[in-house]
Amino acid sequence: MRIGPEPTTDGFIAVMLGENEGIVPGNALVVDPKKPFRKLNAFGNSFLNRFICSQMNNQVLQSISIIDTPGILSGEKQRISRGYDFSEVLRWFGERVDRIILLFDAHKLDISDEFSEAIRAFKGQDDKIRVVLNKADQVDTQQLMRVYGALMWSLGKVINTPEVARVYLGSFWAKPLQNTENSFVFSRRLFEAETQDLFKDIQGLPRNAALRKLNDLIKRARLAKVHAYIISYLKKEMPSLFGREKKKEELIMRLPEIYTILQREHHISPGDFPDVAKMQDQLQHYDFSKFPSLKMKLIESVDKMLSSKIAVLMAMIREEESKTPPSMVQGGAFEGSQDGPFGHGYGEGISAGADHEDWIVNRDKHRYDEIFYTLMPVNGKISGVNAKKEMMNSRLPNTVLGKIWKLADCDHDGMLDDQEFALAQHLIQVKLEGYELPLELPPHLVPPSHRKATPSNGEVYAHTED
Repeated sequence: MRIGPEPTTDGFIAVMLGENEGIVPGNALVVDPKKPFRKLNAFGNSFLNRFICSQMNNQVLQSISIIDTPGILSGEKQRISRGYDFSEVLRWFGERVDRIILLFDAHKLDISDEFSEAIRAFKGQDDKIRVVLNKADQVDTQQLMRVYGALMWSLGKVINTPEVARVYLGSFWAKPLQNTENSFVFSRRLFEAETQDLFKDIQGLPRNAALRKLNDLIKRARLAKVHAYIISYLKKEMPSLFGREKKKEELIMRLPEIYTILQREHHISPGDFPDVAKMQDQLQHYDFSKFPSLKMKLIESVDKMLSSKIAVLMAMIREEESKTPPSMVQGGAFEGSQDGPFGHGYGEGISAGADHEDWIVNRDKHRYDEIFYTLMPVNGKISGVNAKKEMMNSRLPNTVLGKIWKLADCDHDGMLDDQEFALAQHLIQVKLEGYELPLELPPHLVPPSHRKATPSNGEVYAHTED
């Protein structure tokens, strides 16, 4: 498909697995019994002409299928009708997918009326929504903080949930990152970690697919049960001969009150009822006198299914999952190899220098020595009091500095020699760069003068510097 900075596709594209690569148009998709799109036929030709399936023989698509939606319109463009009910199509897909990803551009954070309407179409699917702030490498760190805050503020006005939506920062393309400021190393690590988090979230979707389908079945069963109560109540209230239209209008107006009556009478949670405004709009097109009466045997069957059968089915699913390896998305960007020199954290932070013969602290030891000899060492060592004054200049918390002291004081004598002091300064720098400290000092960071003697050819030699 053609990709550009502005909306370039006014259509929905289903990217799915297929042995023969090619495009399948919408009208052919909705009549294909092997594809899950038959119900989309209700949206008519205006939609189907803008719906295609792109089939590819790709490893990633063996586990997941992807629906790419049209670019969101803004300004004058959003006044142009798409020719089909865009929000309803989104709602249809939102009810059936496992994950909904909202993409934002770091340079264009305004949420247009159409975007707000699109997000509202996913009401009730809040647990599926993830937010991606793309092109985050094109702004500096200070601007990124402001952009992130503005995005959260804008989302708070549209997504009315007590929990904040999960937002991933990054630059999701294969080109080099563009930020070149001094804090770029930190930004790069942040973007890489966020990218991996998003991929892991998507990668684990197949693992719980059966449970999610079972959860959707439960939701639909509860909704169907409530729906039966509503239409049977409306049927019972209708007159047998005269005044049907007037009574129908009265019942539609009283629908919120009817909801309350049914809640008390059948002990139903308010969250199980369909949206009032949408229900009122749909009821306008039906003859209430033709609604079926309530069949209690069917209601009892649904209750039995929800109370006992579902629990048995859930146990069966768990048992089957325990016997088979977890299903994961494989291939492409989801490989995410953590091995070799490009693995996560390899050669960075506390791991830096692990594959070098020289002690990595020696790189900056000349600078640390200058500080060391200003702290009045006695017999080649400085006291804890003098070391504390210098270490506190880092402004790290005392708890962190205490941990660094324990790691650096290799002989546990309460004082630091020049190598131990250099090690302490190195660990401070590691922490200031955003890395975690180890519980025990790795062998490659132990100062050469404090390394244990190693046997060789029957004799023992102490390891010393050249």
